[in-house]
Amino acid sequence: MPRGQLLVRRVLAVLAAVSLVVLGACGDDGGSTSDAPATGMDPDMDHSEHLNMGDASATPAAEAGGDLVSGSFEVLDTRPPGLDEVAGTAQLARRDDGTTVTVELTGLDPEASYIAHVHFGTCDEALGHYQFEEGGIAMPPNEIHLAFDADADGGGFMTAENDGVVGDDGRSVVVHPKDLMDNKIACADLG
Repeated sequence: MPRGQLLVRRVLAVLAAVSLVVLGACGDDGGSTSDAPATGMDPDMDHSEHLNMGDASATPAAEAGGDLVSGSFEVLDTRPPGLDEVAGTAQLARRDDGTTVTVELTGLDPEASYIAHVHFGTCDEALGHYQFEEGGIAMPPNEIHLAFDADADGGGFMTAENDGVVGDDGRSVVVHPKDLMDNKIACADLG
């Protein structure tokens, strides 16, 4: 085999191995077998600049029109210490031309960063992130993510819009600390 082809094959093999290690290191958010692999998100990077991770000035779900469902956040056993008083609401509006999701929380660590996701099923079912194309990319626009920072009083607010319409199986919203994705803080069933 010519030396150039051998070098290309070795480089490709190394890249494939690195990709598998990176994907394996990202963890699983406890999703079902239909959930996509790990999100692949670097918790130290602000993804909102690159992806639709929400816009605090967007029209909230309650005012967006369409079929509105909402629920109250309940803390989860997987929450990090000190977040026992987290409370708030999640709202999801389904329209013919897309979906709007708004989260509003209190009791968060002041000025810390968080991410919320729409999930398949209810909080008790603990299924994975809702995907418009199951098994597709685990990032927007295939999923709905809301990235936000808590204010100085521990309050958090964000609205995200998506051109896809979340089906009836998108039934909950889960919030995580940005740097501890496996430590789910709270979940809201959308009823």
